[in-house]
Amino acid sequence: MSAENLSPLRLLSSLGQSVWIDFLSRESTRGGHLQSLLDEDAVVGATSNPTIFQKAMASGDAYEEQLRELDGQLAIRDVFWALAEQDIRDACDLFRPVWDAGAGRDGYVSLEVDPGLAYDTLATFREAMRIHDAVDRRNLMVKIPATKPGLAAIEDVIAKGKSINVTLIFSLRRYAEVAESYLRGIERLIAGGGDPRKVASVASFFVSRIDTEADRRLDEIGGHDQLKGKLAVANAKLAYSHYLGAFAGPRWEYLASKGASPQRVLWASTSVKNPDYPDTLYVDELIGTDTVNTMPEETIVDYQDHGRPEARLESGLAAAKGVFEDLAKAGVDYADVTDTLEREGVEKFSEAFEKLLGALNEKRKSLIPA
Repeated sequence: MSAENLSPLRLLSSLGQSVWIDFLSRESTRGGHLQSLLDEDAVVGATSNPTIFQKAMASGDAYEEQLRELDGQLAIRDVFWALAEQDIRDACDLFRPVWDAGAGRDGYVSLEVDPGLAYDTLATFREAMRIHDAVDRRNLMVKIPATKPGLAAIEDVIAKGKSINVTLIFSLRRYAEVAESYLRGIERLIAGGGDPRKVASVASFFVSRIDTEADRRLDEIGGHDQLKGKLAVANAKLAYSHYLGAFAGPRWEYLASKGASPQRVLWASTSVKNPDYPDTLYVDELIGTDTVNTMPEETIVDYQDHGRPEARLESGLAAAKGVFEDLAKAGVDYADVTDTLEREGVEKFSEAFEKLLGALNEKRKSLIPA
């Protein structure tokens, strides 16, 4: 099929970007909806988080049979993991042909460690290893937040030969640390006789939240409207520039010669929060080779309708640096923006997880005969 006949999302694939969906539910996986997204929308992976699971588990009856089968004395956390791990196994099996066909480049499904462990290195490491053992699928990626304590856990899990989706990355400094953790983990894996061909990782850079927070601060300062909606894309362009440098040169060439794959940059939180911005802003502007864009389904629909696929990530670097300079002059503290977003990101996921457990507990109670 010629390029002009390809859909916008298939054109993204031809430009080297993979599309993963930020969505997962038992109903969609077993009912065929997720398969249709693979077939029709070039979706080649999926991610989950506590908010996604809450929406899936708290409504409908897809989980009721397994809830009735589970031991009624199980702690509600253990109930959640039993349900979630089954969902992830099902999704991994659905995406396994993609994984096989691409030699492990895509076809991954992500499951997050308990976000309450984000500041505990050892507990995060143990939980990531436990989830990998429990799900037992080659195309699973366990999500670990990119907090300072999370960096050591990421390195240790990679060194054990397990695939990781590093989540909640906001700052360029933290991204550089994440890439270094991956490289060190791969080096340790190879030094210990492990096979790096069995390991994959993505670094999930959150996008729309950066503009939301920077725009809020610009509103407080007053004026500078020309800078609104600029930081997220500028941030992403500079992150991708760092990626190109980190996974090149003698150090990386040695690891690649042993079969290692680069830790691709993944754009997360790509639905537009400000209705004044184009609804495909964080797809159109973030297209580049060896990247992933995770989109909620509504963004997939919008992009198929009016996306403008073109590789843009490597262009406009000078302008991107200028955005940082102009925001600093305006009084927006970039480091404080990204530190705030990291802290709030962990808090929001932790709150969503606790809310999920509460809703799941209520659902379990409703199934107990009177």
